[in-house]
Amino acid sequence: MRTTRLIAGTVSAGLLGLTPIAIAAPSQAADTWSTTTTATPSTDKVEYGDDFYVSVDVPSSDGSSAYRGTSTLYVMEAGSSAWVPVATNTSAGADFFDVKPQMNSSYKVVYSGYTAATQYEDTYTPSESAPFTIGVARKITAPSSGFVIKGKVTPKYAKKKIVIKVSKKEKKGYKKWKTIKTNKKGKYKVRLPRRGGTWYWTFTTKGDSKYLANGFGWRTWVS
Repeated sequence: MRTTRLIAGTVSAGLLGLTPIAIAAPSQAADTWSTTTTATPSTDKVEYGDDFYVSVDVPSSDGSSAYRGTSTLYVMEAGSSAWVPVATNTSAGADFFDVKPQMNSSYKVVYSGYTAATQYEDTYTPSESAPFTIGVARKITAPSSGFVIKGKVTPKYAKKKIVIKVSKKEKKGYKKWKTIKTNKKGKYKVRLPRRGGTWYWTFTTKGDSKYLANGFGWRTWVS
């Protein structure tokens, strides 16, 4: 009986002396990757009042595309030297839709970059796209038919010229017929002659530093 109690006491003393072994969690450090922002417009010119969209991609040096961080579309209008923000997307590679320029303008997209918030995320450096230019043509309206042609040119085309040319062929041989001017509201009106046969006409507004030239074709015929 005495021997049994001594053995039990010895075993208990041994158990009390055990020290638990701590197992450390594996560590992971965030990487830093460089980025390149590309911005591709859906067109290079629009008519005043119309819009376009910009496709955006932010590839990084890790072989994928960055999606954390913001991208901002900037515009610099004709005659200005300042870049002004137009819109911001909270996802780096999101596209910009319904962009409506007011005049000839340059655009670029700036990616903010992203700083890792945890050890499981990566850091991405900022970058910006090459600028691109969108030309804006003034809008000129006209009726759907007839010999009396009237409409309006917008914006800011008061008391300015519209050149009218005529040809017997649709795609060549045009000669200047008349130059008319809009009124103070940008409106115009002209009566075309009733010539026998089919005639082709062009109406063209003048371009300037802020707007592209624009125009439309017309056809008259008298049997």
